[in-house]
Amino acid sequence: MTLHLFDTYARQERPFAPLEPPKVRLYACGPTVYNYQHIGNYRTYIFEDVLRRALEYCGYEVHHVVNITDVGHLTSDADTGEDKMESGSRRTGMTAWEIAELYTRDFQQKLEWLNVLAPHVWCRATDHIDDQIAAVAQIEEKGYTYRTVDGIYFDTSRLDDYGYLARLDIAGLQGGQRVDLGEKRKVTDFALWKFSPEDEQRQMEWDSPWGKGFPGWHIECTAMSAKYLGSHFDIHCGGEDHIPVHHTNEIAQAQACYDTRLAEFWLHGAFLQLDGEKMSKSSGDFLRLESLVEKGYDPLVYRFFCLGARYRAKLSFTWESIDGAATALNRLRSAAHGWGEPGAADEACIAQFKERVEDDLNMPRVLALCWDLVASDLPDAVKKATLLHFDQVMGLGLAEWAPQEEEIPAEIQAMAAKRQQARADKDWAVADQMRDEIAAAGYEVEDTPDGPRVRPLKS
Repeated sequence: MTLHLFDTYARQERPFAPLEPPKVRLYACGPTVYNYQHIGNYRTYIFEDVLRRALEYCGYEVHHVVNITDVGHLTSDADTGEDKMESGSRRTGMTAWEIAELYTRDFQQKLEWLNVLAPHVWCRATDHIDDQIAAVAQIEEKGYTYRTVDGIYFDTSRLDDYGYLARLDIAGLQGGQRVDLGEKRKVTDFALWKFSPEDEQRQMEWDSPWGKGFPGWHIECTAMSAKYLGSHFDIHCGGEDHIPVHHTNEIAQAQACYDTRLAEFWLHGAFLQLDGEKMSKSSGDFLRLESLVEKGYDPLVYRFFCLGARYRAKLSFTWESIDGAATALNRLRSAAHGWGEPGAADEACIAQFKERVEDDLNMPRVLALCWDLVASDLPDAVKKATLLHFDQVMGLGLAEWAPQEEEIPAEIQAMAAKRQQARADKDWAVADQMRDEIAAAGYEVEDTPDGPRVRPLKS
């Protein structure tokens, strides 16, 4: 069997093979750090983590790069409006640099909560301004740009196949436009470098051959991915909202700069939906991972919930579905813990697992295999080893989990000690009385070879 992945560029599943085996170069679009991320954002990073784990499970050496957008992403994807970092600065009263640091740290912490592996390289847009300027200059030198009053723009008419990734209807977009383009020639043209407004002092701006300003949103990913992974690498990931604009424009820039489509495979995760709509920060009312934790859910419950759907299928969030995921994960954890020490994994189960992972990361079928394993009559040690083998890709941390030991109140411990002394004195009446009082308080005593053990009564 061979790993098959759905390539958005080809619009079909394709057998995956690295360009330079055994190395796999993987780039994932990171967050714009003007605000906290919502749980829909984290669904994409869980999918990308499963992809990385699957690649490593298949024996590849993955080099994983994730960017941090801390400048250049305007409130409209059409290169209009305010820079989101400037907007976030005004909202919080902090500087743009301070909010970038705050929200980047928070994002990275939440990835740890979700057991998402850290990339090998974090690259911030503001740390790579020179690389972006050099890329814009190269695009300009090849004749793909023009200048307007507010910036340097990419001339999409120079590319016969512009928009192929998204299968854009360019004529329809141009004919149906309802916005004032200003000096933009086509609705699909996009900014490579924006000039700082003369009447406004920006917090983030740099000198360039074209004047003081800041890079467009798309050039950062083309420039930084090529810097760390080369001008044609294996896999580029992101959310499905990146397809029509951001990733389409990354490819256009790469065609102009390097005569490549940047990545051999383009993979996209589908939206998380709330009440039938894409979860978004634009409303100002969105669910953060803390929202789940404050209600008592382990963050890995959300990871388990996301594994229940194909990464490129929309997933609807409800509290009932999270309750179901919590119950199921606790059941799986308890079963694994109760199986004791692992032995040798079952090869037939592993063969089925590989088949399902290689089927475009079919995690719902992997979870179904987990439940088949739980219900099987295999020895416990075999079950344990097999499930931990699966968890190399699922990433649920099953090997590390153990039930929480509830702290026993001091008065219950005192009663247990009194009962134990009564047993030593062969005062069975007092011993029985203490056992009854302990039970009435909601606890039970189990006599073990290592002494009595007190625990809450099972409900």
